[in-house]
Amino acid sequence: MSETEDLLTTPAEWDLPPERHRHFKDVLMQQIDHDTDHGTAATPRRSRFLRPAVLVPLASAALAGALLVTLSVDGRAPVTGTTPSATAAGASGTLNRIATAAMASDAIRVRDDQFVYVRTLERSNTGSFSGPVRLGALHTEERWTSQDPEPVRVTGWLRSSGKDAIMPGRLGPIESTDPVPEGVLHPTYRWLASLPTDPDALLARLYKEARPVEGESRDQAVFSLIGDLIGGAVMPPANAAAFYRAAAKLPGVRDIPDAVDAAGRHGIAITLDDTGFATRDEWIFDKQTLALLGSRFYITDPDRGITTEALAGTTAVMETAVVDKQGEVPARAAAR
Repeated sequence: MSETEDLLTTPAEWDLPPERHRHFKDVLMQQIDHDTDHGTAATPRRSRFLRPAVLVPLASAALAGALLVTLSVDGRAPVTGTTPSATAAGASGTLNRIATAAMASDAIRVRDDQFVYVRTLERSNTGSFSGPVRLGALHTEERWTSQDPEPVRVTGWLRSSGKDAIMPGRLGPIESTDPVPEGVLHPTYRWLASLPTDPDALLARLYKEARPVEGESRDQAVFSLIGDLIGGAVMPPANAAAFYRAAAKLPGVRDIPDAVDAAGRHGIAITLDDTGFATRDEWIFDKQTLALLGSRFYITDPDRGITTEALAGTTAVMETAVVDKQGEVPARAAAR
């Protein structure tokens, strides 16, 4: 086994700060899920796209309102003068407009022997596990997701580059000890296309699929699951629209008029407030085209000295395409 393969397949060293090793943790998620199902690990799978940091439940009920603190390290202004019903109505309208735009997008067919390629820019928390948030340098991550509908041990491949990247320039597999069937852990085009396009039916399915961690509501777990799937997959337009319309039905969802992704692009954001949990995700969309731009991740944890909501990770989706093999980038595929 090569050094890279050894690093990417060994489910050990979970004493390492997950915040500092988001990329490394991400590679090991399939193995952790296998171990959790057999009662040998306590760390659950979390979102690939949206959560560059470890999830920390609130320590007590006294901290239940912490996520509503809106001072952040990027200087975003607080949302004021709105009621929960008003923000929910705004988010519902925004998500339904996004769904309409997704429905009108061009359909991309994906064969079972191909890979979905996603290139992102990312900044992750490089601070210590017990200390304050310190965002690291902007770096690039590339992911190739297998579309093989059969159970597979290698569900995809990763490569990072730039300062603060883990194993920069190396292409490594995302592996599991046991074969993983297509589904939320192996989201193929074929599987996504099989999901209900009725938003109520889809939401019911997602509530069954979501796996909340301790202290997390099922609504938040569903919101995070939707973020996983819309950020790292290619699916038929009708299915993409259904995901956004399903998200519009989640209690606590709201929109944010201005948010900035990791590439510095301004857009409108969708978030969900879960006051019983110490983290919050944002999905960022272009204000004109309503295309997905990226995400931001916030954390509040008074036990670590993070008493106001702090930006703990940010991403920008720079390219999404379909290629014929792992390691292939769209420019090279087009040049053949």
